[in-house]
Amino acid sequence: MTAVTPGSGDAEAAAPAWLNQEEKEAWTGLVSLILLLPGRLEAPLHAEAGLTLFEYLVLSHLSEAPERRIRMSELAFLANGSLSRLSNVVKRFEQRGWVTRSPDPDDGRYTVASLTEAGYAVVVAAAPTHVRAVRESFLDQVSAADGRALARIAAKLRVRPADLA
Repeated sequence: MTAVTPGSGDAEAAAPAWLNQEEKEAWTGLVSLILLLPGRLEAPLHAEAGLTLFEYLVLSHLSEAPERRIRMSELAFLANGSLSRLSNVVKRFEQRGWVTRSPDPDDGRYTVASLTEAGYAVVVAAAPTHVRAVRESFLDQVSAADGRALARIAAKLRVRPADLA
């Protein structure tokens, strides 16, 4: 197998636009955030509340939804997981009495997840741990201007399915 390097390869194939140093640093920074930050946020949640970051995000988004109810498809998007993964987590939450599911009264093709009082108590208890981790791992490390810049970048990169807009 031949190693691929800038400037080598088939003359007929379009050469990629290789990253310059500034682009490489930006990309490496983004990849580091994507890969390393979730673990830093999850470790204290798991240790103190017994929750994964995904589980916490599910509960948190449910707690912030109107009437603590939201379509499963929208919740999957907000928590950054597949419907299958979300369904498995919500099933465990139902068994613990934290969440209920029912058909969407406006459109029976959808399922709505609802946070119970017991589930709300779990997320309220876990929230201080999560907020501390967010502050220690991110907010306390960047300036307000950096935070605003990152928020603008995230808004530019976000892709949301049309039915959730």
